[in-house]
Amino acid sequence: MSWAEWLTVGAVALMTGALVATRIAPDLVVLGTLTLLLAAGVVAPEEALRGFANEGLVTVAALFVVAGAMRNTGALDHLVTYALGRQRSLWGAQLRLMLLVAALSTVINNTPLVAIFLPLVVDWSRRNGLSPSKLLMPLSFATILGGLCTVLGTSTNLIVAGLWNRDFPDRPMTLTTITWIGLPCCLVGLVYLAFLSRRWLPDRNAPRTQLDNPREYTVEMVVEPHSPIVGKTIEQAGLRHLPGLFLIEIDRNGTVLPAVAPQEKLHADDRLIFAGIVESVVDLQRIPGLKPATDQVFKLDAPRSHRCLIEAVVSSSCPVVGRTIRDGRFRNRYQAVVLAVSRQGQRLRQKVGDIVLQPGDTLLLEAHPWFVEQYRYAHDFLLLSQVADSTPPRHDKRWLALAIFVGMVGIVASGFVSTAPAAMLAAALLILGRCIAGDEARKAVEWPIVLVIGGSIGIGSAVESTGLAQRCAALTTGLTGHDPWLALTVIYAATMLLTELLSNNAAAILMYPIAVATANHFGASPLPFVLALTIAASCGFAFPMGYQTHLMVYGPGGYQVRDFLRLGGPLNLIVGATTCILVPLVFPLFP
Repeated sequence: MSWAEWLTVGAVALMTGALVATRIAPDLVVLGTLTLLLAAGVVAPEEALRGFANEGLVTVAALFVVAGAMRNTGALDHLVTYALGRQRSLWGAQLRLMLLVAALSTVINNTPLVAIFLPLVVDWSRRNGLSPSKLLMPLSFATILGGLCTVLGTSTNLIVAGLWNRDFPDRPMTLTTITWIGLPCCLVGLVYLAFLSRRWLPDRNAPRTQLDNPREYTVEMVVEPHSPIVGKTIEQAGLRHLPGLFLIEIDRNGTVLPAVAPQEKLHADDRLIFAGIVESVVDLQRIPGLKPATDQVFKLDAPRSHRCLIEAVVSSSCPVVGRTIRDGRFRNRYQAVVLAVSRQGQRLRQKVGDIVLQPGDTLLLEAHPWFVEQYRYAHDFLLLSQVADSTPPRHDKRWLALAIFVGMVGIVASGFVSTAPAAMLAAALLILGRCIAGDEARKAVEWPIVLVIGGSIGIGSAVESTGLAQRCAALTTGLTGHDPWLALTVIYAATMLLTELLSNNAAAILMYPIAVATANHFGASPLPFVLALTIAASCGFAFPMGYQTHLMVYGPGGYQVRDFLRLGGPLNLIVGATTCILVPLVFPLFP
């Protein structure tokens, strides 16, 4: 072996060790490894950096923006509520959830899809009296299985497709090339999860948080005219089982309806009085057709889509203390509207404008995010904190967002436009249509994932250019006794192991040149080997660090590593066996 090969082996080994044994951010580890190889002259600058111009990488970044717009407009919220409905059976809840997210994951990248579904599933499970730990791991696994079905489903598919189309432009990988293998793997995996996840998943809640001693508020909302919930019952509108929140009464044209029955139908301009914790007030913001009853909210300068909820503790030196919120002209003074007041952790039943503020009162405000910075060190308030994910969705833009998304999928499926231009066009249209603001689009992109992908492609180039890929391919050929099917199985197993240790994208990129070189050693078609490694790179189910979506559900589900190993280990073997059997049958090794 040459010095360049030895240095590449050492750099990759150090990178693997750092990713497994330390808490250093993966993007820093990968970029540091690439910098070492670049500085040593192992890989040329144009080769090291070409990953950041990869078509798959650009597509992943654009799809993060698309998913962010779907989340901001609440385009999927209604779909989730309608599709999942009111489930009392755990098996029915798991099955409907997995079928829904698997179907959506075929056309929406699975990482942003889990980001959209995670808070919705946690709230839905609590409303239905189910443990989130019984649903969140199936959510992650089902999005991955669904993502196997098309190139759009996972970032790994997109990256590998980009590498393949670069090297084999005469036989490009299309949207459905992987479907012939991915769909059977998805179905087998879903059947396994449907029958065994109930038994093998723990009945465990996430670690308790600040909600142990929650502050309660009374919030008044009004049903907008022409709202989709007008004419629906309380239960049909999803207002019956909100976690940590209950409907006290309805004020209908001056007539108060206490102890509201779940069969009570909603009318336009009904004023609904809720009591509960702040996290549940955020849920109210996401229900289309409901808006804060106070007209002061609509007198603020910034549009509601640019505002958020803020909790503020009133100090004794606040100029509004001892006066009602109305007389103190709170909105004019602070450019913020008081939605509710909590006093010593208890809700106040008075109308907000009539409450006389006292030192120590906690206010729930709707304001622009700059309010926190502007008044953080002022004497008016003791504490200020922005409520996470509290910006009201742009419900008026949800149909535009859905139309753009469906159009993107349609033109990609038709073959008229490739994936990257279609995703970039969709992202641009969503920004121009104000479904997502420019600064929100930048925040929607998971830049660490983008950097890991770009850096990993550069390291993969080093593995290929130094001849290390060909040496590994020769070693694989020797170990497998010149049996191409056995070599394909080894490629699958090695990629799956790397996925569990590193990450899905890094594993796929590092193994890609080795898979192609192995196929060339046998004189076989490289496509079956590349498809096998693509499936393997996405199917790291045994450890939470193997896939981004596993880490996203790990904390909220209250999971432990052994929970993933118990349910995901057998799933790794099932999907692996299905892939290694089907690939040579559907895509012959020697066409």
